[in-house]
This record gives sequence, C-alpha cells and structure tokens, in this order.
Amino acid sequence: MPRIALLLALAAILLLSGCGGPSYHFKPVPGRTGVVRQGYAFPPEEAPPVVHAAIAAGNRISGLPYRRGGGHAREIDTAYDCSGAVSYVLREAGLMESSMPSKGFRRYGEAGEGEWISIYAKSGHVFLVVAGLRFDTGWTRAPEGPRWSTLDRPAKGAVIRHPRGL
Repeated sequence: MPRIALLLALAAILLLSGCGGPSYHFKPVPGRTGVVRQGYAFPPEEAPPVVHAAIAAGNRISGLPYRRGGGHAREIDTAYDCSGAVSYVLREAGLMESSMPSKGFRRYGEAGEGEWISIYAKSGHVFLVVAGLRFDTGWTRAPEGPRWSTLDRPAKGAVIRHPRGL
C-alpha cells in the first residue's frame, strides 16, 4: 500500500475510534434540542425543570464580556471567563454550590455525555452543552464572553462529564 494511502487509512481509524479527541457537534433531536434565537437559548418544552433553569441562567449572562477570573462571585458579575460562566449556570440550576476552575470540571459529576447537560473540560478551558446547545466563551476568535451557539467545536484534550441523572 502506498505510504500516503496508509497514512490516510490510519487517520480514518483514529478519527472513527475517538482517538482524535472529543468534539461538540450540533445534532438536533426533536423534543430534546433547544433553539438559539438572537443570542438567547430556548429549551424544548419537554426538558426537565433543571434544564429550563440552566438555560435561563445562561441567558442572563449571555453576551456579557470576557474577563479572566470573571463570574466566580456568588452574585451576577459584569464579565465572565469560561469556568465562571459554567459555574454560574450550574449554580443557578442547583447543580453545584460554588464555582471552580476549568480543571476542576474534569472530575465534576459523572463520566460521559449527559442526556440533557454535558460539560467539556480540560485544563485551561471548559464549556457546557445544555439541551444540545453549546454555551461557551469563544472559539473562532479571541476569548469573548459567554454565548449560545450551534457551531461545531473541537475539544481535543477535554473530558466529557455530566451532572448525575442529567
């Protein structure tokens, strides 16, 4: 087999086996996926109350600016970093009591994707997926404040966790 064909075959095997790292891919599922309109997220009616609460919390801070260390206070802040935004949403939904840095989310909850909420965490960055919608502080350009998105996002080096039962 020519060398280039062998390398392409190996790359395909690695991607299909998940060795390329996790990624967020927007996969709408009727009745299970929210929608984003004009920067705000709307949950599916069938979502549990905690999912509605998480999305409402994200909507309260969506569009605010980015600030390193922002959002780690108990009250609403004027700017958020990635872990501050994720902490705020999970606290407001009753899923955690205090904030934590991105690295701490690598051990939060249970391993794997959740049915309603998933956390993609690595040392240095964390983002949240609620009802299929990504809540993140940027990716396509320099860090920005928290925003809802349906754009796909690679998450090389991240682990995926979820709150127990969600």
